[in-house]
Amino acid sequence: MTPSETQALKKRCTRWVSGFAPRSFAEDLEAVAAWARANDVSADVYGEGGAVELLEQRVAGLLGKPAAVFMPSGVMAQLIALRLHADDKRLSRFGMHATCHLATEEEQAFSHLMGLQATVLGQSHRTLNRSDLEQPAEALSAVVLELPARVIGGQSPTWEELVAIKAWAAETGTRLHLDGARLWEAAAWYGKNCAEIVGGVDTVYVSTYKGLGGFSGALLAGDETVMAQARVWRRRMGGTIYQLAPLAASAACRLDDRLALMPRLFERTVRVVEALSKVDGIRINPAAPHANMFHVHMDGEVQRLIEARNAIAESDGLWLFNAARETGSPGRAVTEIYVGDNLLALSDDVVAKAFSRLIALANQA
Repeated sequence: MTPSETQALKKRCTRWVSGFAPRSFAEDLEAVAAWARANDVSADVYGEGGAVELLEQRVAGLLGKPAAVFMPSGVMAQLIALRLHADDKRLSRFGMHATCHLATEEEQAFSHLMGLQATVLGQSHRTLNRSDLEQPAEALSAVVLELPARVIGGQSPTWEELVAIKAWAAETGTRLHLDGARLWEAAAWYGKNCAEIVGGVDTVYVSTYKGLGGFSGALLAGDETVMAQARVWRRRMGGTIYQLAPLAASAACRLDDRLALMPRLFERTVRVVEALSKVDGIRINPAAPHANMFHVHMDGEVQRLIEARNAIAESDGLWLFNAARETGSPGRAVTEIYVGDNLLALSDDVVAKAFSRLIALANQA
């Protein structure tokens, strides 16, 4: 089945396990227009004023930071943050986890574009802790901490571990940058608000499209001096386009609703993980979720599982997951489930029985 055929099959389904209910592009545009009209919001000019400034101020407040800058992408936001920390400390080396987005998805942009070097910290299957940060012999300008960490199933350090990491950064004078692409999803597990979570962090990036459902974009937050420098770097990198308002408004128009929904989504995640953990041939990571996302490890070859998923989609109109990949263990695959409002409409019994059937179909002789 080609990628376009797969998308067509998914679109024909009437129920989906992962993510938020699909909307058409036209529906999204109409929602943005209605919000802008109702709130008398104007467009920006080269990133200044209008919807962009409104979103920057709102998010800076949510994060407890003096200022925030809207960026076209998270890649740009994080590269700028690390460059600023390197310049400030006059050190080109920073630390990151092995599964960090900068290491796995950006073609080594930190090196090619910013002239930075990276030291890999910790172990790839778990989150960073203070002990990991104390290992490198060389000084680091900054450490990147991702929470929740997507590649390892949405794990986050415990609150005690997070406090210890912040203390180490303060004691050593090392800048701490938070990859908070999914920070909104972490608050419910911690039982803290986002400002409490990022307190003591020098800079933080949040996505405007992952959990919030905007078209694209990100915000970088920190103190006013650093954010003023970040605006200069945004222009240098071609990110200060004539109007960023469509991107900013697409997130701003649903920001409050999505944030209000996050605790309910986490509660739903806990229940569905309990149900799926009882299905033969399935293992959940982490066993107790840290956010409204988790990984499902499944018995079966990737291609057989994809074929079984498609068969269930055709017969039941139920889309179980998007992509699956090999785990490194023969005969096992893993997929990511992000719990959005789709799962609020499905019972645990329906989901568990569907995954049980998936395993059976993928492993039948």
